Amino acid sequence: MAEQRDTAILVYIGTWTNDDRDGIYVYRLDPASGALDFISKATEGDHPFFLALDARHRYLYAANAVQECDGQPGGAISAFAIDAVMGGLTRLNRQPSHGTLPCYLSLDQTGRYVFTANYSSGSVAVLPIQADGRLGPATAVVQHTGSSVNPQRQDSSHVHAIVPDPTNRYVVAADLGLDQLRLYRFDATQGVLTPHDPPWVQVAAGAGPRHIIFHPNGRYAFLINELDNTIVAYAYDAAQGTLTELQTTSTLPAGWTDATYSADIRVGPSGRVLYGSNRGHDSIALFLIDEATGRLTPAGHAPAQGAWPWNLAIDPTAAFLLAANNHSDRVVVFRLDEQTGQLVFTGHTADVPAPVCIAMMPRTT
Repeated sequence: MAEQRDTAILVYIGTWTNDDRDGIYVYRLDPASGALDFISKATEGDHPFFLALDARHRYLYAANAVQECDGQPGGAISAFAIDAVMGGLTRLNRQPSHGTLPCYLSLDQTGRYVFTANYSSGSVAVLPIQADGRLGPATAVVQHTGSSVNPQRQDSSHVHAIVPDPTNRYVVAADLGLDQLRLYRFDATQGVLTPHDPPWVQVAAGAGPRHIIFHPNGRYAFLINELDNTIVAYAYDAAQGTLTELQTTSTLPAGWTDATYSADIRVGPSGRVLYGSNRGHDSIALFLIDEATGRLTPAGHAPAQGAWPWNLAIDPTAAFLLAANNHSDRVVVFRLDEQTGQLVFTGHTADVPAPVCIAMMPRTT
């Protein structure tokens, strides 16, 4: 009889607790029910604020919200090897992030570089990935300067995300402190960032750009703003590396006036649906995407089934969406409908201390 293949999904959860409970938690997601089963925990995570997987699912990279790395003040980026059988993590090495509070990671399209955004210090960096998955010293570090209109949150640069475009020729950094999307040309042979012309796209004053994501067709990008709780849809010209605003829409229902802060943004693999999380309103906003125009149509809100949904993730089969409810110490599993965008709570959760990031991949054995 042929050996049965394990089709489960591996789930990696980063935590930020500032005590001995944090680390990277590894779970198995049942592809039929959405149930989460604990596998292991990597205690070498060192306050793992954000996670990113390489495309071949051999390595995981974590942004470490530590105070110093190898004698240098500031955060770190760690590389982990993924066990092919159980999905466990073994730390390979770490490198300085060249800034304080690294809060976001992404890999370039070749899988040869890691980009990181340092929130507190307002800088971005590029680190090369070596043949064995280890990280080399940074090949580029760029410091942002300036401020915007909110004296409490925008007194200086606070870079909250950095992502390559689908062509790998350009990189976009969302700077919450400056109300700007900083644009860079990317040299994938040297790992170097050069300011684009124009070097930024201005966002509405006080909006607080947080995370940006490209549509699967490469023609649109969507930005979620933390401070004014909006999503901006952009047309993207991949040949020129330019963004043109199409629409701005609220992540909140009409009439909501209490404090809330938008956080993460995800587009379903089909390109038909978009999700944004609201911390305070404690909901997931649903939108339908018009693939002909890039414009969004609100499709309601799903309760987050917990407090402060910091991060969202869609599993590789597009059957489930997971929400990291930071203040509830709980990761929640929803079944998603890629046609309507609707989310249905499965009843399955995982108790994880202060979850801040989720990354998923298929189990290969």
